[in-house]
Amino acid sequence: MDLCKTRLGDVPVAGPIEMYANGSVHICSPSGACVLETPVGKLVPQYSTDDLRRKTVQALSFYESGLPKSVPLEEKTLVKTPIGDIVVELVTFHPGGGISRVFPLNGKLSGYWSQEDEAGLADPIELMTPIGLIRTKIIGMSFYENEALRSVTLWPGEIVEVPTPVGIVKSRVGFSFSPEGRLESVEPGVPSSIKTFAGEILAYDSDAVGIHADHNSLVFGEDGSVTHIATTLTSIIATDKDGKKSVFTPLHRESICGEGETEVVPMHIDFTDEYVKITQNPDLPGVSVPVAGHSFMSRPCLPGLASPLGIIPCSV
Repeated sequence: MDLCKTRLGDVPVAGPIEMYANGSVHICSPSGACVLETPVGKLVPQYSTDDLRRKTVQALSFYESGLPKSVPLEEKTLVKTPIGDIVVELVTFHPGGGISRVFPLNGKLSGYWSQEDEAGLADPIELMTPIGLIRTKIIGMSFYENEALRSVTLWPGEIVEVPTPVGIVKSRVGFSFSPEGRLESVEPGVPSSIKTFAGEILAYDSDAVGIHADHNSLVFGEDGSVTHIATTLTSIIATDKDGKKSVFTPLHRESICGEGETEVVPMHIDFTDEYVKITQNPDLPGVSVPVAGHSFMSRPCLPGLASPLGIIPCSV
């Protein structure tokens, strides 16, 4: 067993050590107990494994300065964050030493350990956020370098009622804030009627991925107006000064279930002072319609599908 000397303390290792050109440690995997003196206090990095959740030791990583980048923990540890003490299994840091992200759980999914298994270990926690006190199960939280809360990512199945500039929105996946603490974005958990420059739009993104909630499909500007929205249930009609109409409706694609089934592709709409940009196909550029010389309106669009939300459950 070798001893890897880092700025935070000595780490016993048995495998290779990756180094920066300046000689500081980049990545190493602990093989025994040690204590690191980090910007948030003493932490014991993971050095042992188990049969299900943690079959391998996750590596420690550092910035070239020697400050920590990612510290998987041996045990659940109470860590002081900018919004209070949280029990976590993984902490990541900004280059300056401040907390970047915290994760209450850090098990690795496999054929023997599912997302449902991991979620079963999650406990609801109380968080004081810019939108008030919430209690829910979270995958993780992220912070800006100024220590302001950036986002809260929810476990699948969790719904939080979020007060927004356009009313209460039931959120899945999570929500994010600006560095000043303003609500910046939220992921609607159910189709939600939202007032926009183009009229009422049922906001819902069936393709939303819950990896993190730093960026969500319903976005607000500094004045509280909607600057981005996704929908599977609303069409947008743009009319020019000569009365010519352009209709934008969510498209269909073949479902992953196959067998001729189709599903709705979420249509994304951006609002600026100069134009309204509608993106119907995520693989192609959107269409930007100038605000000057056009009027906009919305209308319901109910595709003739078994699931108008865009999701068709496959039977296996």
